[in-house]
Amino acid sequence: MAPSTPVIPAGRLAANRQPRLTVDELILRPWRTGDSPRLVEAYRDETIRRWHGRSMSEAGAAAWIAERSRRWTTETGADWAVVRDDDVPIGRIALHRLELARGTGKAAAWVVPEARGGRIAPRALDAITRWFFTEIGLHRIELTHSTANTPPCQVAARAGYAYEGTKRREALHADGWHDMHLHARLDDD
Repeated sequence: MAPSTPVIPAGRLAANRQPRLTVDELILRPWRTGDSPRLVEAYRDETIRRWHGRSMSEAGAAAWIAERSRRWTTETGADWAVVRDDDVPIGRIALHRLELARGTGKAAAWVVPEARGGRIAPRALDAITRWFFTEIGLHRIELTHSTANTPPCQVAARAGYAYEGTKRREALHADGWHDMHLHARLDDD
């Protein structure tokens, strides 16, 4: 394929509604306006706030949710609330920096403290990865995280993402520059 030919034609994502995905007892669904209070609560957690670089007000949460819908329609990202039968968000799984023309995206995830330890993040990551490979046609998805934040290494490994190396001083956090681990999964892994 010539470099100027897009890997995935524009419109493949936006032409469809964002799907609900299920994996075991987990449901991955688009964020809703009514999720704002839970989002504010999640971003009160020190770990989520530290590694995702923000706190969240009620107004900020509403704007954040609206932005998730816009990212889907502009084909620049996809974000799901991870819920169980009670429909209360216990996590987030997303692809941001989605580039259909290149066939790539970058994964992001968090899980609220009371739901940690149940392998929620790796199961949700595997579900969206499979969906993006089979339904949309991506060929590579990356996950990066600070080397000081070790749990994402386990998430990546459990979701079939290979460790590819360390990007030195790649991300600026509140406490300075951080080296970042790079993990990736290819459509034929």
